[in-house]
Formats: sequence, C-alpha cells, structure tokens
Amino acid sequence: MTTRATRTPRRRTSVALLLIFGVLIAFTVRLIDIQVVKAEEYTDAFKAARLADGDVLYGTRGEIVDKDGTVLASTSVEYALQLDPEIIKDYDVYYDGFDKDPTVVTWEMARAKIAAATAMTEDEVQAALDNAPSPRWAPVKSGLTTQQYLDLRAIGVPYIASTPTEKRIYENGAVAGNIVGFTGSDGAPLAGIELMEDACLSATNGATTYEVGGNGEIIPGSQETEPAVDGGTVTLTLDADLQWYMQQMITEEVGIQGAKYGSVLVVESKTGKIRAAAEYDTVDSNSPGGSSGSSRLFVDSFEPGSTFKAITAAMIMQERVATPMTSVWASGYETFDNGAAVGDAFRHDSYHYTLAGALIDSSNVALSKFGTMLPPQKRYEWLQKFGVGEITDVAFSGEEDGVLHPVEDWDYQTIYASTFGQSFQVTAPQVASAYQVIANDGVKQPLQLIESCTNADGTVDKPTVAEPERILDVDVASDLSLMIENVAEQGGIADMIRVPGFRIAAKTGTAQTYDDATGGYKANVYDTSIVGYAPADDPEYVVMITLKEPTRVTSSTATAPAFQKAMTQVLKNYRVMPSETPIPALLPKFAE
Repeated sequence: MTTRATRTPRRRTSVALLLIFGVLIAFTVRLIDIQVVKAEEYTDAFKAARLADGDVLYGTRGEIVDKDGTVLASTSVEYALQLDPEIIKDYDVYYDGFDKDPTVVTWEMARAKIAAATAMTEDEVQAALDNAPSPRWAPVKSGLTTQQYLDLRAIGVPYIASTPTEKRIYENGAVAGNIVGFTGSDGAPLAGIELMEDACLSATNGATTYEVGGNGEIIPGSQETEPAVDGGTVTLTLDADLQWYMQQMITEEVGIQGAKYGSVLVVESKTGKIRAAAEYDTVDSNSPGGSSGSSRLFVDSFEPGSTFKAITAAMIMQERVATPMTSVWASGYETFDNGAAVGDAFRHDSYHYTLAGALIDSSNVALSKFGTMLPPQKRYEWLQKFGVGEITDVAFSGEEDGVLHPVEDWDYQTIYASTFGQSFQVTAPQVASAYQVIANDGVKQPLQLIESCTNADGTVDKPTVAEPERILDVDVASDLSLMIENVAEQGGIADMIRVPGFRIAAKTGTAQTYDDATGGYKANVYDTSIVGYAPADDPEYVVMITLKEPTRVTSSTATAPAFQKAMTQVLKNYRVMPSETPIPALLPKFAE
C-alpha cells in the first residue's frame, strides 16, 4: 500500500518530468520551425546581416562587325586599383581551401603581391598609400588589364578594390563611322547602329557576394556568384573593304567637283542587302566631336529629278497605257492647258518621241505628256508603291521619309513636274530601292543593313524583314530595264560611265536645290545624282551616287566619274563575270 508520503515525491517527479518533456518538445518544435519550415527565411536574414557589398561583375558591350566578321566596334575593359587605408591590417586568407590552415597576410606581404601584379615597385605602392587623398581612398594605378585585376583579386584581402572602366574602340576609325555611330564617355549609345541595336549590344552585369567575419575576412564557402552576360555581336550587311574604297572615292569626287556633300550607296539587287553606304563628310567614331551622328545618306532628302522618269515609265507601262514604242509629240518648251510651263534642258523643235526616246533624251516635256496618261491619284499611289513618302525597311536612326504631298495639294505645275522627278523629295536609299525593283525583275526586296544579332550564348536572332513584293510584271521590268540600258548606251555620258566588258543600265538626275529658308529654289544651284545597275543582262548590284550643289560641273555629268569608279570597283570586288551577250538592237528615240 502506497502511503501519502510515498505518493507525494513521485507526483512531484512526474510533474517535473512532464515539464522537462514539455520544454524539450517546445525546443524541438522551434528547432524544426527554424531549421526546416522557415530555414530559407532565416538563412536569408542571417546572410543579409553578414553579407559584405561584394563585387560587381561587369559584362562587356558587344561587337559590331561587317558581313565577313571584320570588327568595326569593340570594347576593352581597363581597371583602376585603389586601396582603403583605414582597414589595412593582417588578415587570415584561405588560399588552399576551407579545410586548410589560413595564411596570415600582412600589409608587407600584400604590398609585395600588389607590386608584382601591377608592375610597380613596393616603394611606389607605399607612396600611393602614404599620399592617399582621404582616409578611405588611395588611388594606386589605372589602365590595368583583366589579368592584373584577377591577380589583385586573388590576394584575398578586403582593402583592395579595382574599378573597371569600359572603352569603346572603333578599329577602322572613320570607316562606316556614319553607319556604326558612337557612344558617349559614359558608354551610353548616341548614334547609328550603336543606338539602333543597343538591345543586342548591351551587357548585363553580374555580382559576387560573400559573408565576412568579425575582422572583415571573407568566410570560405560563403561566396555566391551571379555571372555577367556579355552583349551580343551585331553583324552588318556592309563590306568594310568596299566601304573604305567608296569613302575614299566620294571624298575625292566631292573635292574635284567642289560639292558640299556626296554619297555612295551599293545594294545587292537580288537580296536588298546594303554592301556600302559611304558619304562625305563622315564621322570618326573614335572622336566624333560635336557630330550629331546622323547619317546624311538616310537623313537628307532632295528632289530626284530625272532618275524618277524611269518610275513614271514604269507606272504607265504597268498600267498598260503605254509601251516603250508609244509616242508623243514634244517641243523643247511648252505651255499646257492649265497654264503650267515645262521646258527641256536643251532647245529643240517638236520631236515625235517614243517613250524610250523620251527617257534617253530625258525630255521633261515628253515625260509630262506620257505621265499624265494616268490621273494624279493613280500616279500618287504608284509613287507610294516605289517607296516615296515612307522610310525604308532599314529604319535607320533619324531616317527621313521624304516629302510626297497629297493629291489635293498638287497645284497646276505639280501635276506635270511630278512626272519628271520634281515637286516631291526622296532620300538616296529610296531611289536605290526603286531601281532595285527594276533590276530584280519587278520584285521589291526590302533594303537590309542588319544581318543578325549573335547573343552571348551563341543563339542568333535575325531581324524581321518584310516579305518580297512584286511591284512590276516581269515583262514590264524587262522592257524598262532595256530602256534604261539604252539611256546608258545612247545618252550623253555613255563613254564616261562605261565599264569594259559589262552592260550597264543607268539614269542621271539633276534637280534644283530647294531652299527651306525662302520656300523656293536656289538660283543656278543643283543637286545631281546617278543610279544604275550591272550587269544589265543579269543585274547583281545597284549603285547610287549623289553630289550636293557641285560647282565645277553643275549638271548630272558631275556624278558620272564617281559612278564609273564605284561600279568598276563593285564588279571587281565581287568578281562578277562580264556580260555574255551584247546589248540587243538599240531602241529608236523617235517614232516613224
């Protein structure tokens, strides 16, 4: 029998055990909550309390290259070494891993390693420290390489910092500078491809973080790294070698002709890819100075003049209201029923011009009569089809769309002037694109300047390019091409643009220069151009030349030498085979 005296101690023991078990259970539950249920939350909080700032890992801006991989723009990274004098002391550094004994790194040891990594003497390192401009900052040396940065980082002490600086380098200087563009001193893209393709070229920075001990030392095994992602490589359709030649050539021709500006555009007729886009003057991307960076080739608009007489012929032939042999009577100067007066560049009696002949002689009066076989609204729509009034598919930074007034704004003179390339404005790429259609059997291939973006992981992104569009029937394009070839063969500059062994199709243009200040034309001042393609029997390349306000020769003859040089170089550069067949019988200029 259990007495009261016996039961009381047992009861107390049981209560005590229950309390102990209760406390143990509470601790166990709490431990499970901390280490299992909320482990990540508490770990993150612990790390946040003990993490140092870590290091930013800088990605590198991508390259810009030509179609063959020639580098036009790249980035070099340099580092500047600084010390933090306030925290210089001895540190335990685990060079051999977490489970090995640490190495005590004194300032003297670190100073020797810094000197070796930076090609300095220890005295120079010490002098930099002694002359620190502030207690927390002592600049030591700049212009260090990535390998030197890694060597300094490997010393493992927290008072060493290396700040990276990106430097954009344009290996070929002014070659394609008007297209490549440039970045600012802060690395921000400001113009050209640098700005247009910034999404591809831009890098994404990473970071290295770690936990530190009470003395500021890095705790082994605590490092976490989010790697940087370098920018992608933008591949252009340009040919750097051809671009260089064209820039030298147009610079020379601008000087010879006393022009204010000149440009050369080379387009692959079957693909629409731009192989050269040269101009004078251009920009050296390494030292752009006060340049806006806009390529005038894509920005400047002008009245095309006679180059667009071929487009007038294209539209009336496609609408089946005329053929190459359709004829009209045209004098050297005529006044039309609505009061508009039109004159040719040379005086002549009334000629019975064929459409081919009107193009060969570049008769404004005859083209006025041929063009008005279509109503103004229909001609307006055809100009739009050939790209007038809208930017090209290149959509270059700052590109202009030209000027094409709605039909309701056409006055009595515009009705006729628009048939021979006046009263509207275009850019050089728009003219080249129109002739690409003719050279490519009537199919428009959108102009293309960007070939691809190759990302850091090797994936390749192609730009979205509009589908080819048939503008002219094959027979119309063929007949028109032969007419333009006859212009080159029978026109006044035939000998100046001839390329031995090749059949050439080309048309010149001369237009009065519009003065924005006065709202009228400048007296005796002209913009001249020429556009053509070769070989005419199987066109491969379109070449467009412009000269703004030449003073030595003010007619379109001014552009002929440049065209001959450019086309010769293009055909040689791409080893194009000479024409296999001669030009057919020449087309008659006059109807019988």
